Amino acid sequence: MSSFKNVFDTYNWEETLQSIFSKTEDDVLRALSNAKRDLEDFKALISPAAKPYLEEMAQLSRQLTKKRFGNTIQMYSPMYLSNECQNICTYCGFSMTNKIPRRTLTDAEILKEVAYIKSKGYDHILLVTGEANKIVGVDYINNALKLIRAQFSNITIEVQPLLQDEYELLIDNGLYAVLVYQETYHREEYKKHHPKGKKSNFDFRLDTPDRLGKAGIHKIGLGALFGLEDWRADSFFTALHLKYLQKTYWKTKYSISFPRLRPHSGGLEPKVEMTDPDLVQLICAFRLLDEDVELSMSTRESEVFRNNIVNLGITSISAESKTNPGGYAVAPESLEQFEISDERPTEEITAMLKGNGLDVVWKDWTNNWE
Repeated sequence: MSSFKNVFDTYNWEETLQSIFSKTEDDVLRALSNAKRDLEDFKALISPAAKPYLEEMAQLSRQLTKKRFGNTIQMYSPMYLSNECQNICTYCGFSMTNKIPRRTLTDAEILKEVAYIKSKGYDHILLVTGEANKIVGVDYINNALKLIRAQFSNITIEVQPLLQDEYELLIDNGLYAVLVYQETYHREEYKKHHPKGKKSNFDFRLDTPDRLGKAGIHKIGLGALFGLEDWRADSFFTALHLKYLQKTYWKTKYSISFPRLRPHSGGLEPKVEMTDPDLVQLICAFRLLDEDVELSMSTRESEVFRNNIVNLGITSISAESKTNPGGYAVAPESLEQFEISDERPTEEITAMLKGNGLDVVWKDWTNNWE
């Protein structure tokens, strides 16, 4: 049976990292000159040898993005439904070990939050929960979809990994896309950061995009949490995962996100720092690897960084995000999953994007690709 795990198990983390760091200036120049780039080119573009070529990478990334996506950028809003969680995760404010007030939105509260989000113009929403199957399992998520599906063109979820038939049920009720981040592809480090709960099952999480592809989901979002391990190796395995999925489930669209560790209740210092230039290099490398993949930037990043990255390959961006359940209109004081950095209101972000020559779209333009 087809599974990314079969591909993943043929790679060694340390050998992969050594291969990336062994890339030379010639490898970088070859990657920049290639019309179509492969994973070896991607290694070169994320290697230290590519640092002097960041400006060239940025220019190419800008050209490719404009060619494929035009001058448009999509805006979306995350809505946290619950901070209940049965996992222990060292980097998350919702971790079961954190003694915090827990909250799960009722139907009435969901509709109140939606009313606020709709008032801002959003037509694409991301529903987020902690991983607590008994409280916010498939039935709860399915109910939320039915409750709000008429109000949005696109509904995405970021919840616990589910089974294929569960995804099929949600797709039937309006689910458009699923974000599922591996956090880190380093198996041993993954165990350290997920010591208890269903999320501690590395392989089950790794195979989630396969279950999504088989269920016929329209779009899958991938990513790693930068700071848990070396960002270059995690990024390579994310790219490897992307290429496998694109080949295996070719009707599905894909997106990549770039979360870096942010402060939260409980705190965790990054093991490996990812600087702003590093993140720019990575975003450009993904665009040079793949002209079609969507690249998303959240409010984890600062105003200055987001102002400068929107023309370098990013195709979707969030604004005015609240990472606490009910944070928009119901319970602004409830505990956040992590602290956001860019706190500007939607109107200000929209003005910034337009000032950068971008046309803002409020729903996912891939609806029009078919």
